[in-house]
Amino acid sequence: MSTASIDEKLLQGLARAVVEQPRATLQELARTVGISKATLYRLCPTREALIQQLLDHATLLMWRVLEDAGLETGTPAAALTRLVELHLAHRDFMNFLMRYWQPQPVLGSDGYDAWQKHDARLDAFFLSGQKAGVFRIDMSAACLTDAFINLLFGMAESERRGRVARLDLPLIIERLFLQGASRT
Repeated sequence: MSTASIDEKLLQGLARAVVEQPRATLQELARTVGISKATLYRLCPTREALIQQLLDHATLLMWRVLEDAGLETGTPAAALTRLVELHLAHRDFMNFLMRYWQPQPVLGSDGYDAWQKHDARLDAFFLSGQKAGVFRIDMSAACLTDAFINLLFGMAESERRGRVARLDLPLIIERLFLQGASRT
């Protein structure tokens, strides 16, 4: 069954449940998200199928975030704000990806290729912002991409664990990314 035929809220709940209960059975996961075991088995007959379905959906969402952020529209600073906010709207899938996505650098591996293209698109965004004088130039665009993604995903995990307030998260990420941890 395709992820398009499964309710977004159900997928989000399953992603959260798998992260918070990594050893849970399908029956326990079904109970957590409020559906019957039979319903979950019809959607995903195995745990591996569930993980793959969530990986596919999360990857699609991360691509949609890049599209919706309008990286080429407006100022790089405004695009960065949109990028942070749109990613955080899918924080359960980000936390899921942190735990379950594994790069598979195999020729023809669609998932790996998709993430390389994702990174290249962010690299181009940060390079454009460097040229506009918004982002620092003493680091490569690829370095900025990796720093941004790791900060974004790491802070989403910190929020999940209750270490950072949800309300403050977008501002914290932007400030840390743009200004670093420097006092100046």
